[in-house]
Amino acid sequence: MNEQKTVRFIVTRQDTADSAPYNEEFEIPYRPNMNVISALMEIRRNPVNKKGEKTTPITWDMNCLEEVCGACSMNINGKPRQSCTALVDQLEQPIRLAPMNTFPVTRDLQVDRSRMFDTLKRVKAWVPIDGTYDLGPGPRMPERKRQWAYELSKCMTCGVCLEACPNVNSKSNFIGAQPLSQVRLFNAHPTGAMNRDERLETIMSEGGLEGCGNSQNCVQSCPKGIPLTTSIAALNREATVHSFRRFFGSDHAVD
Repeated sequence: MNEQKTVRFIVTRQDTADSAPYNEEFEIPYRPNMNVISALMEIRRNPVNKKGEKTTPITWDMNCLEEVCGACSMNINGKPRQSCTALVDQLEQPIRLAPMNTFPVTRDLQVDRSRMFDTLKRVKAWVPIDGTYDLGPGPRMPERKRQWAYELSKCMTCGVCLEACPNVNSKSNFIGAQPLSQVRLFNAHPTGAMNRDERLETIMSEGGLEGCGNSQNCVQSCPKGIPLTTSIAALNREATVHSFRRFFGSDHAVD
């Protein structure tokens, strides 16, 4: 009788936010087309490690399971990515799972991404509407601008680009590529442009554009293929123009 094929996982675990991390190994039956999420669910169904010891179920975040929500980001074999689209057949074993280092660990593979969401508030990555009256249909964007703006709008706030960036860490206040790209997106929006100067002032301050080391890691790791470095380059040009306008006291917008 043929021996059943199995899959090995080494998971970096952490019981609480303040406790020390440790590794725990698991071995589960192999199934074709299995992704990391389904493997974690199998371990949760029967939380027994490779030594045969009963253990606690692994904690992680997930939601859509189709690479839309961005919740299931983690380091898989040393690379930040979405665990819902990481297929076991395409990964070298043992498969090593670890939480993202950029964000504080809550428990096991679950992290607190408040740093990223707070930055989006800081740069006002939204179109300000108070909702007290009907504004009617919004202004139309030229088709050419709409096409590249749509590419930026694919961002699912997964945090992978921040995890891959060497300049985003506990010793740096660099906000990272994700919020910078969102600044470009909302500055290009006909209604969002009313807050363009305010957003530019924010990213020209400490922790903004000057923190980018142009490593290109963000654009290489983005699961949606968003042109993040292109956005940063465009924002640098906008910031330069804005600086000249501010220096010469011009109130006229420059495209």
